[in-house]
Amino acid sequence: MIDKQAASAEAAVADIFDGAAVMIGGFGTAGMPDQLIDALIARGVGDLTIINNNAGNGETGLAALIREGRVRKVICSFPRQADSQHFDAAYRAGTIELELVPQGNLAARIQAAGAGLGAIFTPTGYGTLLAEGKETREIDGRHYVLEYPIHADFALIKAHRGDRWGNLVYRKTARNFGPIMAMAARTAIAQVAEIVPLGALDPEAVVTPGIFIQRVVEIAPAAVVAA
Repeated sequence: MIDKQAASAEAAVADIFDGAAVMIGGFGTAGMPDQLIDALIARGVGDLTIINNNAGNGETGLAALIREGRVRKVICSFPRQADSQHFDAAYRAGTIELELVPQGNLAARIQAAGAGLGAIFTPTGYGTLLAEGKETREIDGRHYVLEYPIHADFALIKAHRGDRWGNLVYRKTARNFGPIMAMAARTAIAQVAEIVPLGALDPEAVVTPGIFIQRVVEIAPAAVVAA
């Protein structure tokens, strides 16, 4: 019997190791798997490479991971905003490395990893500092930059509902990077508000099929509020 349910957030992240590359879903706080990140902090692992759209907000989630000094490098498209004080402080202190990737390129490179592509050509970034040292090519009169896929050891994502096979449905904008990150990581771990019986999810509504998910953990909304 296939059952990918983890007993707790702590159990779900128990094999994440020092130095791992970890994709974290979310567009700002929308879709951020805060409880999985809290469990990762509690584990004490560090020297992490984090792939995310931004570099943390306020005091929770990814920002807390950076605040605790667990992140060696961030690969993201939007590192600075009004409440990114922990990334700002670490970057200015030289304790964290940044790889800046335009948002469309970030998504495309993650998608390329999930699709098994060796590389992609994209026009975004051509002629800018972000293209320095990279191969470029003119195709049909337009200039492109060669970019490589972004793979990860783990992906931490948040969905609305799931089943014990790992099939997932999302809620509105919380969907964002979750589906492509699940495809690009060796181990994808999903936090859901509810695990429902097999067959309860409309197959037409399933965005991430269970084949891409290795672990799913239920964290009820009441537990989120209490936390």
